[in-house]
Amino acid sequence: MPAKEELPSTLQRSPKKAQRTWSKAHDSAVEEYGEGERAHRTAYSALKHGFEKVGDHWQAKSSKGPSDTQAAKGGAGARSGGRTAGGVDANATKSHLMDVARRLDIRGRSSMSKGELVDAIEKANARETRKSRS
Repeated sequence: MPAKEELPSTLQRSPKKAQRTWSKAHDSAVEEYGEGERAHRTAYSALKHGFEKVGDHWQAKSSKGPSDTQAAKGGAGARSGGRTAGGVDANATKSHLMDVARRLDIRGRSSMSKGELVDAIEKANARETRKSRS
């Protein structure tokens, strides 16, 4: 099934470039691995190199690259079952994460560590996505 027909809702609310990135990576992965979870994981991995999840949609990152330590492993290391940051650019500066937390109105952000900000943004993103789907 072409990726455009199964575009996730968060991507439907995202810029066309994010949609194209995910779709091309997904279609290529389907050719290589077949339909299913592996094709979706591959498409999200490609998406996370240039975009980060903010609320219920994806936005372009200021600089391309892996979004977390799990993505930075690449290859077999990325499939070893480690935890990802769910689309949050965990490699971004604390200042950037504070800005994202401000836009998502996360309370207590000023006293959070970088790791706590990543976790709080991930939770806020999930909450916003659930709200947009209902």
